[in-house]
Amino acid sequence: MFQEVRVSSEALRDWVTKVFTRVGMPPQDAAIEAEVLVWANLRGVDSHGVLQIPRYVQAVEAGNMNVRPNIRVLKETPAVLEIEADHAFGPVVTKFAMERTIAKAQNVGIGWGLIRNTTHQGAMGYYALMAAKEDMAGLTFVCNPPNMAPYGAKAAGVHNSPIAIAVPAKRHRPLILDMATSVVAASKIMLAIDKGIPLPEGWALDKEGNPTTDPKSAAIVLPMGAYKGSGLALMFECLSSVMAGNPLLEPVLLGTGKVPPGTQNSVVAAINIGFFTDVESYKEHIDNLIQGLKSLPKAEGFSEILVPGEPEDRAYDDRIHNGIPLPEGTVRRLKELANKLNIDFPLVP
Repeated sequence: MFQEVRVSSEALRDWVTKVFTRVGMPPQDAAIEAEVLVWANLRGVDSHGVLQIPRYVQAVEAGNMNVRPNIRVLKETPAVLEIEADHAFGPVVTKFAMERTIAKAQNVGIGWGLIRNTTHQGAMGYYALMAAKEDMAGLTFVCNPPNMAPYGAKAAGVHNSPIAIAVPAKRHRPLILDMATSVVAASKIMLAIDKGIPLPEGWALDKEGNPTTDPKSAAIVLPMGAYKGSGLALMFECLSSVMAGNPLLEPVLLGTGKVPPGTQNSVVAAINIGFFTDVESYKEHIDNLIQGLKSLPKAEGFSEILVPGEPEDRAYDDRIHNGIPLPEGTVRRLKELANKLNIDFPLVP
C-alpha cells in the first residue's frame, strides 16, 4: 500500500522550476511559480500547491495560460495602477503587481493594483504577506467566472472569491487571514480526489444542483455563512472585474458572451502603517491582541485559541524540517506529467 511520502521543500521547488522551464517559461518566472506553489504546501495549504501543476500544464497546452505573456501597465498614478496580465501565470504577474503597490505605499501611503486577465494565482496569502514583511498591511482578492451558488440558488452565479489580509506583529508572526468566500476553497475538492476521501456534507452541489459528498461529482461550491459569503463574492466582482471593464460574472449570467477558461481579475493593495501611526507601537498592539485572544476562556472541546495564520505557521515549522507530505493521487499525477515531459521525478520512490 502507498505510504504518504515527505519531500524536502528544496527538492520540490527545484523540480517544479524544471517543469515550468520545460513547458516554455523563462527560468526566473518558473522560479517564482515554484516558490508560490511550494510555499502553499509548506503552510499546509496543499489544495493550492503542487497538485495544481498538471492542470496548469494542460492550460498551457490549450492556450489558456501564457508562459511568455506581454505584461504591461495600462494606467498608473502615484497611488494606483492597472495591469494587463495577458493570461500570465498568476504568481508571476501578482508578485510584480504587489511589488509595485508596496513601492507606491512607501511614497504616498497606499498602493492599489488592479490586475485583469490573469490566471490562477495560488494561495493569495503569499502576496498579502509580502506587504506585512515591509511593515505594511496587505490585502488581496480575486474573481473568476461563476463556480459558487449564491444563497438561495442551486446553480453557479458568483465565484468563491478568496480574500487575504496580512498585518505585521512584533513578537508574534504576522496575522494572515486567507479564505475563500465559499465554505471551503474549490481546490480542496481536487485534494479530496487525490486523497481518495469523501467531502463533508455542505461543501458542494453536483451539476444538477443536488448536494453531494462525492468529490468527483462536485461541480458547484456553496457560500460560507449563506448570504454573507455570496454577498462578499458579488462585491469583490464589482471592485475588480467590473472596475477593470472586464466582467466575468455578467457574460455567463446573461448569456451575452464567453469568458476564456481560467481568466481571473484581481486586486492587490498595500497600506503604509507608518503614515497613520508609529509602526513599532502598532505591532505591539497586534501582539497584545493576539495574546489577549489566546488568554480568553476556552470553549468546551478546545485546548487553545488560534489566531489567523497560526495553524499554517505550525505546518510550516513541521514541513520545513520534516518535508512536505504528498498524497498518492498527487504523486501519481506528477509522475505521469514527468514522464510526459521526459524529465526525472526523483522526489519519491
